[in-house]
Amino acid sequence: MTGGPRICDYGDSTYREDFWEGQGRDYEDVVERQVLAQLLPARGQRLLEVGAGFGRITQEYSMYDQVVLLDYSFEQLLYARQRMGDDRFTYVAADAYSMPFCPGAFDCATMIRVIHHFEDVSAVLAQVSACLCDGGKFILEYANKRHLKSMLRYLFGRNIWNPYSLEPIEFLELNFNFHPDYMQAKVTQLGFDIRRVVPASWLRLGLLKKTLPVSVLSGIDSVLQRTGWRLSPSIFLSLQLGDASYDNTAAESRSPLDILRCPRSATALRRDGDVLVSANGIRWGVVDGVYDFRHPLA
Repeated sequence: MTGGPRICDYGDSTYREDFWEGQGRDYEDVVERQVLAQLLPARGQRLLEVGAGFGRITQEYSMYDQVVLLDYSFEQLLYARQRMGDDRFTYVAADAYSMPFCPGAFDCATMIRVIHHFEDVSAVLAQVSACLCDGGKFILEYANKRHLKSMLRYLFGRNIWNPYSLEPIEFLELNFNFHPDYMQAKVTQLGFDIRRVVPASWLRLGLLKKTLPVSVLSGIDSVLQRTGWRLSPSIFLSLQLGDASYDNTAAESRSPLDILRCPRSATALRRDGDVLVSANGIRWGVVDGVYDFRHPLA
């Protein structure tokens, strides 16, 4: 988006290997799946995974008939597609500030380990709200700036930023931590009802992770999650948009063209080979099974 918010693009980075595989984060991975199992409904029709990346947790959405993976990185999505295939899955490379979906296309959306890469939180959450149906569920995870470790570091003068102030802190480029009250205000302003708060990853300390088995760490974490205390490094919000029960005619079809829209004109698309064409002639590519809405074709 020219002149708009900055975009975090993992591109063809080695994020999967450098951050997850064999990097000592099995505890965090297990805990995040644990929380999702608590918050996801027993059945659903169409789920949007915002910032799906290489599909680390996508298999947790097996209760949904259709799952749409959205990420700005074409390369990460391509890896996910090669691993999981096309049955139930649709892959969309797009800017989350300008999502290419029709209103009310999804009955659920998730955003896990993603929103900390967005400098305009209201804008991206508004995009999620727009493509959810009335009564749609939204599971949002965010990095908490006011966790126990940051408070202790601030107490002893080791933090240069204040964990108690409401504004987000950008501790690395396009890496933000958020105050719980700040995030609560943002979601409620957009009409989301907070149904549940789950604090997670309480034991994210190198010494503990090296000395205790993942099963023990995740077991302790599951107990602490029940407290609802917003003092952990990671916080999950279970949200609902409005009070209506789920009723979405867009979910009656499994064809991607029924929910995809041109992000520039918001008009329907027709497919011509490996090109999607909007009503006003804007063209988008379909490359190796990935719908690419990052830049229109010439």
